[in-house]
Amino acid sequence: MEILDQIMIELESYGSENTKKIWLNHGIKEPCFGVKVGDIKKIQKRIKTNYDLSLALFDTQNADAMYLAALIANDKKMTKADLNHWVELAVSSNIRDYAVPWVCAGSNFGFELALAWIENKKEHIAVAGWHTLTGLVSLVSDDNLDLKLIEQLLHSVQNNILTVNDRQKYAMNSFVISVGVYVKSLTNRALEVAKSIGKIEIDFGKTACKLPNATEYINKSIAKGQLGKKKKTVKC
Repeated sequence: MEILDQIMIELESYGSENTKKIWLNHGIKEPCFGVKVGDIKKIQKRIKTNYDLSLALFDTQNADAMYLAALIANDKKMTKADLNHWVELAVSSNIRDYAVPWVCAGSNFGFELALAWIENKKEHIAVAGWHTLTGLVSLVSDDNLDLKLIEQLLHSVQNNILTVNDRQKYAMNSFVISVGVYVKSLTNRALEVAKSIGKIEIDFGKTACKLPNATEYINKSIAKGQLGKKKKTVKC
C-alpha cells in the first residue's frame, strides 16, 4: 500500500461526525473526515517534512489531508506553480486562512505571491493573500521588510476594509494587528488605522467566533512588552 493511501486511511480513522459538524460550521468544505488538529499533528510528528507527500495529500482536496500537507510541506522547496495551484484549491476556511498562507510565508516567494493574490477577484485567493502578509510581517526581521510597502498596505486596508466581504475584513484586520505587534516602527501607524476602522461587524455564522479588536489587541501587546518579538514559525 502506498504511503498516501496509508495516511488517508489513518486520517479517516481519526475522524468523527461531531468534529466534522464543527468544522463545517466554521467554513471547512467537503470532503472532510472531521479530524482534530491534535490528531493531525500526531501524523506530522512522525513524518516531519516530506515535499512530495505534501503535494499528493493536498491534491486529494480532502480538507484534513490538505491541512496535514501544509504542516509537512518543505516551504523552501515549494515553487510558484505549487503555491498558485494550492491557493486555487484553498476554498476551505482552514486551508485559505492557515495552511496555504503558512507555507507561502515560509517560501521563497511570499511577498511576491501575496501581493498578487490580494488583487485577485476570487475571494478565497484574496483572503489567503492577506493572511500570507500577516504571517510574513510576524516572521521576517524588520531589516528585511519593505517598510514603505507595509505602510502602503496599511493605507489600503484603511481605505478599503469597509467595502469588502466579511472574510476579507477578517484577514485585513489580522494584518493590521500583525503589523502593530511585530513591526515596532509601524505600531503607531497601525493603531491609527485600527482607530480609523473602528468596530467591524462580521457574521461568523453558527460559531462563537469574534473579530479581535485591533486597537485592544495591539495595546495589550504593548502592555506586555511583546512588541517586535518575531515568531520562529506560523505553523500550528
